Amino acid sequence: MIFENRFKGRHAVITGGAAGLGEGIATRIAAEGGSVEVWDIDPGALAAVDRDRTSTRQIDVTDAAAVAAAMAETNPDILVCSAGITGPNTTTWDYPIDDWLKVHDLNLNAIFYCCRAAAPIMQAKGWGRIVNIASIAGKEGNPNASAYSTSKAGVIGLTKSLGKELATSGVTANAIAPAAVHTAIFDQMTQEHIDFMQSKIPMGRFGTVNEIAAMACWLASEEASFTTGFCFDQSGGRATY
Repeated sequence: MIFENRFKGRHAVITGGAAGLGEGIATRIAAEGGSVEVWDIDPGALAAVDRDRTSTRQIDVTDAAAVAAAMAETNPDILVCSAGITGPNTTTWDYPIDDWLKVHDLNLNAIFYCCRAAAPIMQAKGWGRIVNIASIAGKEGNPNASAYSTSKAGVIGLTKSLGKELATSGVTANAIAPAAVHTAIFDQMTQEHIDFMQSKIPMGRFGTVNEIAAMACWLASEEASFTTGFCFDQSGGRATY
């Protein structure tokens, strides 16, 4: 269900917005009347973005200085941090150090850079919405995905801290912890790991981009005015706390 003009007059930045969950969220915010700037590092993916509804910016969100400059120029009301990678599927003791650092740099450090840059801008306006995409793996830990699980746990902790810091400012910060959603990120995983993730979901299926986008858009809207510092599950019954 599309809510016409829900985001009229609001400007959103969506990281990783050229594909997957980010694309779905960007598309819906635009369809509901918001202006959207998609941030992504992949020029090929950016080229495919519908320019009638959104603008694009090629940016490496692991570059703190670039993020700060772009955020100041963009002046967003809404920030959705969706850029991320899975990293390899292997045991902790075999996990390559370079891959560990790469996963944390994009999945956690980049979200910190974006939130750090956006929060003062939103505070100055007296209104803002920050939505960070975490994962159920950040709550439960997936075997053979230690870097991914740890980075997403960090996103949850960061969001809880940030939400409390902003609680009286008119700016909210929340996270979403989906179970697996079948997007192109599956290409980074082994089939064994994909099958394991589905086996843990009581509904017996993966989530959809539209389902995650619906929750993200509610959290980014006026309606979610008394909710901050929380992590919302979309896990098909997998979450136990």
